[in-house]
Amino acid sequence: MTGLSVRRPSAVTWLPELLLIWAVVLLASILRGFTGFGFALVAVPVFSLILPPTEAVALSALLTLSISVLGIRSYWGVVPLRPMLPLLLMAVVGTVIGTWVVTALSTDSFQLWAGLAVIVACLGMVWSRPLERPMPAAIGWLTGLVSGLMNGALAIPGPPVIVYAMLNEPRPERSRALMMTYFLAASLVAVVSFFVAGFINQRSMVFFLSALPALYLGDRLGYYLFGRFGNALYRRIALAGLLALGISIVLRALL
Repeated sequence: MTGLSVRRPSAVTWLPELLLIWAVVLLASILRGFTGFGFALVAVPVFSLILPPTEAVALSALLTLSISVLGIRSYWGVVPLRPMLPLLLMAVVGTVIGTWVVTALSTDSFQLWAGLAVIVACLGMVWSRPLERPMPAAIGWLTGLVSGLMNGALAIPGPPVIVYAMLNEPRPERSRALMMTYFLAASLVAVVSFFVAGFINQRSMVFFLSALPALYLGDRLGYYLFGRFGNALYRRIALAGLLALGISIVLRALL
């Protein structure tokens, strides 16, 4: 044959990216298992350092859905689903809109907004204190919409829901379960939306499948740590780690 053959990239050529992704997935899944949130907050900013924005959000959504299904027995049914319906319905609307937004973001802009989302989540946790009365239903609708927009655009639905859960549920095990239940639904919507938009490709699937062992190990370790130290260290560990990450990502995007 006189024509040139086309060589497809193999997983070996992606080894440096794979190693970084394994490390980040392990850390993010430990944090998520311990606190009930934080996987996308940790993973997406780091994924965006080595992947285009659309691939970064697709990979995060796939992993978030997997880890949500993996630990579903530990949180399903702890909090009732009916009060969460406004959150979930508006999250669908927001995610569809956000999926279109991410295609218009440059890599630097994406990293900046992802880092700012992490910092906002940390500040919300510092200022939020449980309320004596449930929030008005309108707050749930608004929270779901904003979270959905961030879910579609950044694959980071957490900041609004973290504050919402902390204000509505004073007990760590209930606020943690509320967030985990919501993130299960949000990640499912995101995966479907990203698949339809064409964000899930060969490379993102290779990274996703190769990261599953690290995801499982981190998830088990996070659940163990929550059982041992959750009530005493729940907020402080999450705040310290996420705030440091958010600041570093923002500085990198700006400088």
